[in-house]
Amino acid sequence: MEHIRNFSIIAHIDHGKSTLADRMIQLCGIITDREFKDQLLDSMDIERERGITIKSQTICLPYRAKDGREYILNLVDTPGHVDFSYEVSRALASCEGALLLVDAAQGIEAQTLANLYLAMENNLEIIPVINKIDLPSAEPEKVAEQIESDLGFDGAAIQFCSAKTGQGVDSVLEAIVRLLPPPSGSVDSPLQALIFDAQYDSYRGTVISCRIVNGEVQPGDQIMFMSNNTTYRVEEVGIFRVRRIPRKKLSAGEVGYVIAGVKTVSDTHPGETITHADNPCSTPLAGFREVQQVVFSSIYPVSTDDYEDLATALEKLKLNDAALTFQKDTSAALGFGFRCGFLGLLHLEVVQERLEREFDIPLVLTVPSVRYNFYLTNGQKLEVDNPAYFPDPGSIDYIEEPFIKATIHIPERYMGALMTLCMERRGENSHHHYPVPGRIEFTCELPLAEVIYDFYDRLKSITQGYGSFDYELIDYRKSDLVMLDILVNGEVVDALSQLVHRDRARERGLRACERLKEEIPRHMFKIAIQAAIGGTIIARTNISALRKDVTAKCYGGDISRKRKLLEKQKAGKKRMKTVGNVDIPQRAFLSILKADQD
Repeated sequence: MEHIRNFSIIAHIDHGKSTLADRMIQLCGIITDREFKDQLLDSMDIERERGITIKSQTICLPYRAKDGREYILNLVDTPGHVDFSYEVSRALASCEGALLLVDAAQGIEAQTLANLYLAMENNLEIIPVINKIDLPSAEPEKVAEQIESDLGFDGAAIQFCSAKTGQGVDSVLEAIVRLLPPPSGSVDSPLQALIFDAQYDSYRGTVISCRIVNGEVQPGDQIMFMSNNTTYRVEEVGIFRVRRIPRKKLSAGEVGYVIAGVKTVSDTHPGETITHADNPCSTPLAGFREVQQVVFSSIYPVSTDDYEDLATALEKLKLNDAALTFQKDTSAALGFGFRCGFLGLLHLEVVQERLEREFDIPLVLTVPSVRYNFYLTNGQKLEVDNPAYFPDPGSIDYIEEPFIKATIHIPERYMGALMTLCMERRGENSHHHYPVPGRIEFTCELPLAEVIYDFYDRLKSITQGYGSFDYELIDYRKSDLVMLDILVNGEVVDALSQLVHRDRARERGLRACERLKEEIPRHMFKIAIQAAIGGTIIARTNISALRKDVTAKCYGGDISRKRKLLEKQKAGKKRMKTVGNVDIPQRAFLSILKADQD
């Protein structure tokens, strides 16, 4: 155990975590140059296309230090985006140390601080690393001063490297061996292992990623999950080296995988403790704090025949993504589906894309919403995250909506544009300070419902990509909310209903009507698209009818002949309108979710 180091790489988005992991893998020589590809640990297509990490990935690196000793480095590469901070907290629970990566050009950003606090909560040893020192705009000395003054690190511990060129990566590896503590634990104690991730293999069942805290596990052992006392026989154990490499046993301090023929996906919970069935440990490990979903949306299959496949797909995806929650839901317009909880809009997009790609199920999503508290006149309290369950307006005493504290880091020149954006979004109690000259840390309290819609996209565009954003839920506050219904041809489309603040209702309704007008094809009769609060119409637009020229065969003669034909057509269209169904294409539901095109 003296020669094992378990560590993860944490940083803000795009500060070079996956690239640094690539260089370390190359330096340790576990993969040939022919097999190597960039973002080696990002196994999903969607990660490689977007250039982001979504899933924490583990790899076991053999390393020979300069003093000639052999070490085993268990590296966990983590995501940087605020939506996936739960992945980071799970990765940190399996480590003793962390590399805090900071961009030499951009300095400390919002997620840098958020991830640092997560690491400190887990009592990890932290090594600050300044990356991208090869950039023309890099200011490593200035960033090192910022790390010393703002974060309180010793200047001598700061490492400098360029993950892209490989410069300085060997000294980072030496620092890991020198400065990070080896794992503690005893091989002789009863088995205690923490599950921090799992994935589904269609041939082997559930593959469990775990950190062995005490004891050891080998094939043939009877293991038990401590939360539900289910027992399984271990088929295979091993370590991750890009591929799964089987081993004879896993001992205390090691990170690896266990395959034990777990068939049902729902039996494996990240944070669960594994122990031996015949010699169990006395207490389970602490596990992780429960994750808070903040965005809710309903997912429906385009074809109702795919409902069972969607249920199976969500079960398998939940194993690999513990932050996803779902329950059954129905809609008059879209049939049977699931109401799902997400950590943010990017998380929602990723889940949607993974379901469509990995399980080949085309989907329709409803407008995202957050969870509101309704206090009724009879003293009852309701928690509502689905507009379909909006209570009778006459019975509501008052409504509370969730507020967040947003921390935004921006260059000084964008302050005016940011203030305007926050005021538009009903921001309050804003204040700012200057951590370093030329950069502002701006904090503001905002309703969560205003942030999930398109706040992050707008922030990136007004700050030309330099703004960074992190948030935490603070409390619930009274708010004047109304139910906005969208009517197509006089029928309420329940999948498009949304809860909005009264001041923003008309603007949101107009935009929804305009979007639907662009997406719904013209029919043989005129279609009215309306936005309504209760019985009051607040916005309207029309889709004009397709018309056949019924007077084409009239060449001259009395005008009454033409009038007669037009009246006949008019009567036919009126009859058609009363019985005609409007086909709303899937694109129309998605278009309402898209950010403003301003």
